[in-house]
Amino acid sequence: MKPNGLDEPDRGRREVVVVIGSLAVGVFGCGGESTSSPTSPTTPTPTPATSSSPSATGCVVRPQLTEGPYFVDERLNRSDIRTDTDGSARPGVPLRLTFRVTRSSAGTCAALAGAFVDVWHCDALGVYSDVADMGFNTRGTKFLRGYQATDASGVAQFTTIFPGWYSGRAVHVHFKIRTSLTGSGYEFTSQLFFDEAAIAAVFAQAPYNGKGRADTTNASDGIYHGGGSQLLLSLANEGSGYGATFDIALQY
Repeated sequence: MKPNGLDEPDRGRREVVVVIGSLAVGVFGCGGESTSSPTSPTTPTPTPATSSSPSATGCVVRPQLTEGPYFVDERLNRSDIRTDTDGSARPGVPLRLTFRVTRSSAGTCAALAGAFVDVWHCDALGVYSDVADMGFNTRGTKFLRGYQATDASGVAQFTTIFPGWYSGRAVHVHFKIRTSLTGSGYEFTSQLFFDEAAIAAVFAQAPYNGKGRADTTNASDGIYHGGGSQLLLSLANEGSGYGATFDIALQY
């Protein structure tokens, strides 16, 4: 069942791709981007992000995509977003996700400190927290949501799980970067995607394999067509899970 309970025409209206500026990657010179739970898998100790200067990471402009379901401004300031209100962790393959945020302005690129990075996504079986839907009602839960403020080097890091799938969408993670939590600042919203080979490897494992084969690939996802190839995560093996670092430059 689709998590928002909408048929395809409704989904199309809800998830209209918002294109801000060019969808081409712009590289600028910077001097040198439970369901009922089985026992949670062994989680590798997250490796602290190594803060890097913009000159070491580059300055990469990414396309902005639709917010989609289901952003809830929980104001959950936390790095490990796997846990729910009762302290239980959502089961799944561990994923360490690091954002390196810079600002591109007037031909220069600098680390963006103090920006608020929100991340939210569905669990291993395609369920979002704290929403009411035709397929589920998870009001009051808080799993797989949270935000972090970037440090002096523009870095924000999250510990989460590899997301599952739901009908009509490729596997993805939603993110939002804001310069203010009051709504008065700059805001950038988009989605992250995964290589099909990585998806296949993860979905062969429990609890993902209990849902069956995903019905939508990157190539058949309308949102992905809006620039998803520029939003693909490059995954590295980390213990029983993965790690990924995503460089993004904001223009405002």
